[in-house]
Amino acid sequence: MRNGAMPRSSDVTIAVLSGGAGSRFGGRDKGLQSLCGRPLIAHVVERLRPQAGSILVCVNRNAAEYAAYAPVCSDGGAPFRGPLAGIVAALETCSTPWLVTAPVDSPLPPRDLVARLLQAAVRSSVDCAVAHDGERRQPLFALYSRRMQACARQALADDLAVWRWQSGSGAVDVDFADARDAFVNLNRAQDFERWEQRHG
Repeated sequence: MRNGAMPRSSDVTIAVLSGGAGSRFGGRDKGLQSLCGRPLIAHVVERLRPQAGSILVCVNRNAAEYAAYAPVCSDGGAPFRGPLAGIVAALETCSTPWLVTAPVDSPLPPRDLVARLLQAAVRSSVDCAVAHDGERRQPLFALYSRRMQACARQALADDLAVWRWQSGSGAVDVDFADARDAFVNLNRAQDFERWEQRHG
């Protein structure tokens, strides 16, 4: 940040974390399942794309299918190593100073996710800011400085949970209590059905 200026959206890459094993979805790739007639990934990318200069999808399978929605990066494939593997891959792929992550299973992330995370990070002079829904931290909705590549790799090698790595890195929580519904995630087929009944 030159002269303490607020970063612009072009300084941010958004990575949609789509590398889950789908263990609660019969092993199927959740991000490609249909929601209101479109794959879940399409809803998430549509909501996030206007917020940043670039967007990518971090995957460990079905790369060609995901590439129809955004450029892809791979977290190394099976065995599934959890979301931190995706965060590491995204940090190593992005060319912007900042990375924001969001999970593929939350179809309506906040429209001002990037702006609020950036403001909090700049205000607090930290390299990591994480959304908090008023009840708990949402560790996959987070902003990272690209300077965190090395410590992210080490955290992955140490098999740390994402929240533990964030806390050890001095992350600041950002209040999103006014947007709690934006963090609803769809884990099972029944969740998709309920969401369609409410939003379809």
